[in-house]
Amino acid sequence: MKFNKSRNKFIGGIFIVIIIILFFTYPTGYYLEVPGSAESTAQYVKVDGKHDKKKGDLLLTTVGIQPASPFLLVKSMGNDFETAYPKDELMGNETSSQYFQVQQYYMKSATNNAIQAAYTKAHKPFKQVYKGVYVMDITDNSDFKNKLKVGDTINSINGYKFKSSTSFINYVKKQDKNSKVTIKFVRDGKTKTATGGLVKLEQTKRYGLGITLTDDSVAKGNPPTTINAGDIGGPSAGLMFTLQVYSQVANKDLKKGRTIAGTGTISPDGTVGPIGGIDKKVFAASAEGATIFFAPDDPVTKEIKKYDPHYVNNYHLAKQAAKKINTKMKIVPVKKLDDAINYLEK
Repeated sequence: MKFNKSRNKFIGGIFIVIIIILFFTYPTGYYLEVPGSAESTAQYVKVDGKHDKKKGDLLLTTVGIQPASPFLLVKSMGNDFETAYPKDELMGNETSSQYFQVQQYYMKSATNNAIQAAYTKAHKPFKQVYKGVYVMDITDNSDFKNKLKVGDTINSINGYKFKSSTSFINYVKKQDKNSKVTIKFVRDGKTKTATGGLVKLEQTKRYGLGITLTDDSVAKGNPPTTINAGDIGGPSAGLMFTLQVYSQVANKDLKKGRTIAGTGTISPDGTVGPIGGIDKKVFAASAEGATIFFAPDDPVTKEIKKYDPHYVNNYHLAKQAAKKINTKMKIVPVKKLDDAINYLEK
């Protein structure tokens, strides 16, 4: 009897330990969006081979994305700066690695736009160098399903080099549906070749490679600028990278010793666009000691209100977040690059 009691206690103890381990580690299918970091853009940008050494900082801000265990889900309840999302809502049909690969493309596109916007504002020369089409997704029925990966750049098909995604698509349209095509593509800096057939594209009468694509290009200016954001992904650092590049190519001290943070996409014409997770970015910027935070003041149109009656734009969400954490950091609305530059100069 004593043996059975001891054994039952032992088994019960193991069971409790297993439950505790699962509570902290079991995958729930949810991800948490949490405050990330606020980092100086100067460390990522080189103009004419040099980093910006002027006092002060222009900070890009990020959110953190992490798999949510049951413990983390419970912990996030009631926390205004931690938001849980189902995997499908956050990543769609992509795997985690595909999602982060696409985020890397968005960052590359953002830095490309930043250089164009900054050089245009500074009246400095630049040119667009077309590299090919960037693979964003591959359909399950594609003949290239196991030959291409998200993140590959296709630069020729059947020896034909194209100058835009449109010319690439038009070339594929002209091929017989039963024909085989050979493509050359770049992966991790290495050129590779693959051959396959065309497949019927969903909801169309056309045949194609079965990939979702976009233009892959790079802006090159004089003096030359390089932006290497490392593992940071997404388009939201566009505005802050533009301010950093502009301050260097125009030789203007926008910082004046201040710690300035912000967020927002950037278009080549200098338009600032909205992003996600701005409340977490306000939190991160304030924690890093920023005194100014640029927030996209995106227009709330009738069309937006039609699809989302409760939509609140980035600027007002940032103001709400700043009030919650009782920060003295100034939230500044921006619609254009000029809005941020004029504010800093005046």
